[in-house]
Amino acid sequence: MLIHAFRHDRLMEESELRVQMSVHLHSPADTVASRVFDSPETYRRWEVEHDHLMRAVSGEQRLDRQVIALRSTLFRLVHRRALFEYLRERQVTGPKRHRLLSLFYGCRDYTNAVLTEHGKYIRYSSSYLCTHYLGEHLLQDAAFDEPLQLYEEWFAEYFRAFCDMEIAETELEKQACTPLDALKPLLKHRLSEARQAILAMPQSPDREWREVQIRKPNGDTQRMKAIFGKD
Repeated sequence: MLIHAFRHDRLMEESELRVQMSVHLHSPADTVASRVFDSPETYRRWEVEHDHLMRAVSGEQRLDRQVIALRSTLFRLVHRRALFEYLRERQVTGPKRHRLLSLFYGCRDYTNAVLTEHGKYIRYSSSYLCTHYLGEHLLQDAAFDEPLQLYEEWFAEYFRAFCDMEIAETELEKQACTPLDALKPLLKHRLSEARQAILAMPQSPDREWREVQIRKPNGDTQRMKAIFGKD
């Protein structure tokens, strides 16, 4: 079992190797992450930002604390990628796209806001890929399997409910959003409980985790109960 904390240079070295691998791989995540090589400036900005993220991890002197810090880092990256993911998934265009970007960027010029958000998405996606790799392959942390993947699904569901209501224009669109909008407090509470449970998980798979992997129950409610221990 690993007992020593990782130095900052090791975390950065592994991250840089992983993002370099994205150029030769063809998964959707790798395709986005490889865009950091579009220009030297893009790569330099990613490197500086990722270095800052990894400082929060390497600054912990104990491995168990590094595990928690890396999980927290992935939470932040999931949140930061959500806006562009939503725009792409929902194919938001025209006045609705303007309205949503102004909600997050204020009075900033629309074109500048689009370029800024796209640049952030590429850099955050690259850091997301690297952070996931570090969790799975370097720290060998079980939370980077189903628990964090499930959290990401739940956050996307909450974020969609929020944005759908914000950009709804017609009465029909607003009525279609109403059921999920009413559920937002519950969805937010579910996310809070999931974060706490994931941060408290042991690093290495134990008997309980193996049973979860084997059973793979169907339905979100059952999975939440099995993984996070909530009724």
